[in-house]
Amino acid sequence: MRKRSLFALGSAAVAAGAATFAYASLVERNMFTLRRFDVPVLEPDAEPLRILHISDLHMMPDQRRKQNWVAALGGLDPDLVIVTGDNMADPESVPGVLRALDPLLPVPGAFVFGSNDYRGPRLKNPFSYLVRPSSEYEEDQLKRPNLPTEELRAALTDAGWADLNNARTVIKAGGRSVELAGVDDPHISRDDYPTVAGPISSGADVHLGVTHTPAARVLNAMADDGFDLLLAGHTHGGQVCVPFYGALTTNCDLPRSMAKGLHRWPGSDAWLHVSAGLGTHPTAPVRFSCPPEASILTLIPR
Repeated sequence: MRKRSLFALGSAAVAAGAATFAYASLVERNMFTLRRFDVPVLEPDAEPLRILHISDLHMMPDQRRKQNWVAALGGLDPDLVIVTGDNMADPESVPGVLRALDPLLPVPGAFVFGSNDYRGPRLKNPFSYLVRPSSEYEEDQLKRPNLPTEELRAALTDAGWADLNNARTVIKAGGRSVELAGVDDPHISRDDYPTVAGPISSGADVHLGVTHTPAARVLNAMADDGFDLLLAGHTHGGQVCVPFYGALTTNCDLPRSMAKGLHRWPGSDAWLHVSAGLGTHPTAPVRFSCPPEASILTLIPR
């Protein structure tokens, strides 16, 4: 009798695990969600400014559902689009990425790249992320296929979007002057913030810092320079989260409690928004308690 009970419990556990995996891989990872946040960074009496934040598409060529969902975001009529990297997951991804972003390209925009805009994914044990951040050392990079980075860069800049990979600029969006500073991906040590560092411009209406990986060294430097709002991706919000507990990892030195959403960056007046992103690593195509997302950030008076 006891053996039968143990067998029944084991069978139930296996069935529950299979159902959870099926939900995470077939359902939740396709539950694209739009988040909305108000960010109080503007001067009194200023009109709101709407920023669409997109991150971590990890686009595969055949992901038409994702492409169509992102393309439909053009109907939100944002004033500015910020893309924080990891757009590709395959050497043939560029057409799919551009199909998704095409309705947004006429809007003022800016972008940085992540590691998965340079090298494609390779098979690895997803549980290793729980032990330490993913290895992005040179020998690991050399095992991964090259991606068409420059093709994507050219398409975005030809559309008029600002390339913020270790760059700083001022653009017009929503009738406002927006100062932007960004870095290439800190996760693979491509960031060089000192080349763009310096106090914010008093002539701009709003100041944004942009990075793929929310590495503390970069966020601290941007906050010290006075940037109002810092935008990042990379974490996937944890991708697989525990209900009522949250993310198990951020795959960087960002605290788990800040794995996604809007937060005050500690020790500063800056706000940080971390997008949970819209994709997954192709070798771990699951999400649990952390649906894919894009965000509308409405900047409002302090």
